[in-house]
Amino acid sequence: MLKYIVNKFKKVSSNCNLFTSNNIYPDPESEKAIMGSVVYCIHHKEGCQWSDELRKLKAHLNTCKHDAVLCAAQCGAMIPRVLMQDHLRYTCPRRRTNCEHCAKEFSGSALEDHQGNCGHEPVYCENKCGAKVQRRHTQQHLQQHCSKRLVPCRHCGQRYTQDTVGAHGASCARAPVPCPQRCAAAPARDELDAHLRDHCAAASLPCAYRDAGCRFKGTRQALDRHVEESCQAHLALVCGVATRQARQLESLRSALARLALNQSGALVWRISDFAAKMAEAKCKEGVELVSPAFYTSQYGYKLQASLFLNGNGAGESTHMSVYIKILPGEYDALLRWPFAHTVSFTLFDQSSTPDRACNMVESFVPDPTWKNFQRPSKEPDALGFGFPRFVSHEMLKKRNFVKDDVLFLRVKVDPSKIVAV
Repeated sequence: MLKYIVNKFKKVSSNCNLFTSNNIYPDPESEKAIMGSVVYCIHHKEGCQWSDELRKLKAHLNTCKHDAVLCAAQCGAMIPRVLMQDHLRYTCPRRRTNCEHCAKEFSGSALEDHQGNCGHEPVYCENKCGAKVQRRHTQQHLQQHCSKRLVPCRHCGQRYTQDTVGAHGASCARAPVPCPQRCAAAPARDELDAHLRDHCAAASLPCAYRDAGCRFKGTRQALDRHVEESCQAHLALVCGVATRQARQLESLRSALARLALNQSGALVWRISDFAAKMAEAKCKEGVELVSPAFYTSQYGYKLQASLFLNGNGAGESTHMSVYIKILPGEYDALLRWPFAHTVSFTLFDQSSTPDRACNMVESFVPDPTWKNFQRPSKEPDALGFGFPRFVSHEMLKKRNFVKDDVLFLRVKVDPSKIVAV
C-alpha cells in the first residue's frame, strides 16, 4: 500500500499540469487522511532513517542523500547524492584528475587509458631480479643494471647472468692463473699443465735420460746446458740400458719358447697346401718336411717328425714316408738311454661321415741296440726311424686323407710301453 501511494505521488509531482487532486482523490476527507499518514523514505533499505507524513516525502527526497540525481559534471549518470563526491573524484568519465605517477592532468576516461602506460609508473623487472623501476627506464635497467642480465665472461666469452659471472670466473678454464712455480707468466687455467711442462722458466725438470739412470734436475736453461755437456755420459747410460734389455729380451724369448713347446708326448701335425708341396716333392729329389719339435713330458725326450710326400728309400715315388728323430734336449742327462718308448703314426681320414672314416695307423717299438735311439750329442743328420712305405699315393687318392688341401698326421709316444734294457 505504501509503494502504491509513493508511486501515485510521483506521478502527481511529475504531471501536476495534467491532473488535479480532485481527479486523484475525489473524496477530500480521504485525501487528507492519506496525506497525513506516516511513511518511510523510499530509500529506507539503502539506509535512510527518515519517516514522516506522506505530504513531506517530496520535500525530503529533494535533500535525501540516497536519492539519485544527475551527475554534477553532466556525464549523464544518475548517482545517489551520498556517492556523488566519490563518483566525481574516481569514476566520472568527465572528471579532471592527475596521474599519481607523472602528475599530469587527465579526464577520467583518458586516465584509464593512461594507467598501465605511464612512463613514470614503477614496475617489476621482467627478468625477475626483484627490482622496481619506472616503466620508461626498463630497457636501460635490463641492459645496464639488472642482476639477471646476460653478460659475457671476459675470459671465455660464454654468457652468464650478472650475479653468477663472478662465481664462474673462479673456475673458468680460460681465466689466467698465477704459475705455481712463481715465474712471470700467467697462463690460462686449462693451459697450466702445458705451461709447466713446456714453457715455465722456473720449473725444475728431470733430465730426458732419467729412465736411463741420469738423476739431474734443474731449470729449463740449466737442463739444456746439462744435455749439451753430458752426451758421453748419456750415451753410456743408454748403452747399459740396451744391454740389459737385450739380455732380458733373450730370457723372455727362451721362456716363451719353452711355454710354446708341446710337452704332451703327442703332436698333431697339420700339413697345408698339400697339392703344391706334393708337386714340389715330385719335381725335386729329397724334399723333406720337418714338424715342430715336441717333448714326451715336461722334462722328457725332445722329438721331431719328418715327412717325405713323394717317398724315400723303398717308398720313393709310390708312397709317403714318415720318420721320428730324437733331438738333443735340455734334460737328456737325467733321462734313461737308449730311448725305449713305443711310437705310433696316425694319418687321419677326414671323411664327413665319422662312422665310415678309416685312419691309417703304424707303430713301432725302438730297438735298444740301434744308434738312432742312443743319447744324441748333436743335431742328427740321419732320417731317424719310421716307415718309408707308410701310405701309398693310390690310397691317398681313394680315401679322404686329404681334404681342403690339408693333411693331418699325429705322432704319439706311449710312455707306458717301454722296452726293458
